Amino acid sequence: MYKTKLRTHTCGELNIGNIGEDIILAGWVKRKRDHGEIVFIDLRDRYGITQIIIEEHQKLLKEKLRDVRSEYVVQVYGTVRKRPEEMMNKNMFTGKIEVVAKNVSVLNKSEVPPFEIKDNINIQEDLKLKYRYLDLRRDELKNNIIIRHKIIQSIREFLSSNDFLEIETPVLTRNTPEGARDYLVPSRIHKGKFYSMAQSPQLYKQLLMIAGFDRYYQIARCFRDEDMRSDRQPEFTQIDIEMSFVDEEDIFIMTECLMRKVFKDVIDVELEIPFERLTYKTAMESYGTDKPDLRFGCKIKNITSIVKNAEFKVFMQSEYTFGYNVGENLSRKQVESYNLIAKKYGLPGVFNAKLENGELKGSFVKYLTQENIKRVIEVFSMKNNDTIFIASGAWKRTLEGLGACRKQTGLDYYVKSNKDFRFLWVTNYPLFEWNSGDNKWEPCHHIFTMPRDEDIEYIDKDPGRVHGKLYDLICNGIEISSGSIRAFRRDIQEKIMNVIGLSNEDAEKRFGFLIEGLKYGAPPHGGIAPGLDRLIMIILGKDNIRDVIAFPKSLQASGIMEESPSWVEVDRLKELGLKLIDEKKDF
Repeated sequence: MYKTKLRTHTCGELNIGNIGEDIILAGWVKRKRDHGEIVFIDLRDRYGITQIIIEEHQKLLKEKLRDVRSEYVVQVYGTVRKRPEEMMNKNMFTGKIEVVAKNVSVLNKSEVPPFEIKDNINIQEDLKLKYRYLDLRRDELKNNIIIRHKIIQSIREFLSSNDFLEIETPVLTRNTPEGARDYLVPSRIHKGKFYSMAQSPQLYKQLLMIAGFDRYYQIARCFRDEDMRSDRQPEFTQIDIEMSFVDEEDIFIMTECLMRKVFKDVIDVELEIPFERLTYKTAMESYGTDKPDLRFGCKIKNITSIVKNAEFKVFMQSEYTFGYNVGENLSRKQVESYNLIAKKYGLPGVFNAKLENGELKGSFVKYLTQENIKRVIEVFSMKNNDTIFIASGAWKRTLEGLGACRKQTGLDYYVKSNKDFRFLWVTNYPLFEWNSGDNKWEPCHHIFTMPRDEDIEYIDKDPGRVHGKLYDLICNGIEISSGSIRAFRRDIQEKIMNVIGLSNEDAEKRFGFLIEGLKYGAPPHGGIAPGLDRLIMIILGKDNIRDVIAFPKSLQASGIMEESPSWVEVDRLKELGLKLIDEKKDF
């Protein structure tokens, strides 16, 4: 690092090799310890901490610094010397030296912060978000942001070395139905019209492939007006990647190599590739979700054929019966907590049974024959005191309910470390799914996906049979990334749009520039877009995406620090040709 006028070194740089040098440091006072004759200051900056000592004879300097306290910004001029052996801190890079101050200048004072600047502090999150710039001084959060930088650098190195071009695409675009709700931006020049904040660069990256830029990437800012949760933000960053003249296998190999480099560069973890692969159907029927956590077992089993003919009304009348072995001896209270989870997914609850001294006990067991009981114990590989959960009903809802219970089982009993990274590709998704409420077909992921070659003929006549060249990358039960091979032929793209109810005329209105582009020799192309924030969250073992973003929004999608969103003056609204229907705010 080059020297500047206000400092010659950082607070994390000095060591034994600097002993005897006159240096200048600048930073924040982390702590001042006044021992009467001697005063110590722990000086902190982004790079670390250096101990400053003001010796007994420097009475004027000590008096000058009498009112200095934590978070004052100071500049120190002094000489590096070796600490006494018994005072060395071997856990700090600078722990073997100290700086004997010749002069200390206060560059800026600080009021008492609203909370102490230290890790593991127990305060309300809203307070930390309001003073985020102070929260970012904490080592833990500061290091998260530094790791974020290193991950982005590793990504750029990999993609640039493999002939990808970093190309920026517009943020202000037109409204297109890509799944989530758009953020709208009114136009002052074109009154009554609105831009949309891009949900992703989806259409632009496809046009770049049509333009002949066969390998593109972008660290892209994306915007979606969605309900908030711990792994979601209204504005987020994705690693947007697109390639021409590829099929799924090419995307898989490239992404696996990228992930392996990032994990090795940043946290020195060797990922095993290729990653495991499961079809959507297998993932659902084995784990109850298309985002399974593979760090533990508890696989779901289909026992429909075993219990269908039992004289138990629920089993007899249900289309499917599934279950899984918790592998634990659960109390009645613990079982009830899982019933509550199942009910959130539309199930009446879960049936449970326990193997006690070789005998299966549960409310439904009396309806099973001895042969049924034997097969149930075998299918679930039950050991003494194991508990099983069973649910019946429609395929998807039953599996999703059990999958949610299984996920909680992992958190309760099996997942003890966030340092075990289990990656998985989920493939072969249906291209369409039926919305019974609206009585229409909807895209399972998005409408710009190429059907599998063997399913193209069924787009018009049997959409439910069509599977897409779609794939998701999952790690530890979290979806890191989605991608697909794109519908690069105009006739196929229009058929897909027709299935979901868009006429050719509607498609032209909404996606005219893409439809037009597909006429002019679009190459086969596809891509993937790993969520950068989620990837960082997984690498750091965090549970909340806000921990890896410098200035995140709250769970209410508010910028608490800057007080956004905010009211806008009536004159500004008039300038945009807008008027609030219910003006509750006086300006």
